Amino acid sequence: MIRGIRGATTVTTNTAEAIYKASANLFQEIVIANKLEPEAISSVIVSVTSDIDAAFPAKPIRELAGFQFVPVMGVMEIPVPGALAMCIRLMVNAEVGDVTQQDVTHVYLEGATVLRPDLAK
Repeated sequence: MIRGIRGATTVTTNTAEAIYKASANLFQEIVIANKLEPEAISSVIVSVTSDIDAAFPAKPIRELAGFQFVPVMGVMEIPVPGALAMCIRLMVNAEVGDVTQQDVTHVYLEGATVLRPDLAK
């Protein structure tokens, strides 16, 4: 079964270093929490809020050992007034075997824990 695994994090500065570190960390946390291997991942969608433009957050995901062939695409979030700023979101589409929707582990880090406190650990 292919499931969508969500995750989000925030950065405090719009710098390449902060963006790369946050997106790689979020991706790695999702991979670990869901026991994913590179071959199990169909694709990754990365979205950012409009205040993040110093670097492509997909870059460090592509550069992680073993993940260079995973399709990763970046998009811009809809700029809804009052939405969480400086936010990077991931949608990892992966083969998870017989894991049910409710047993998928979604990962919310840093300031993004406010987005889904019911799922944040």
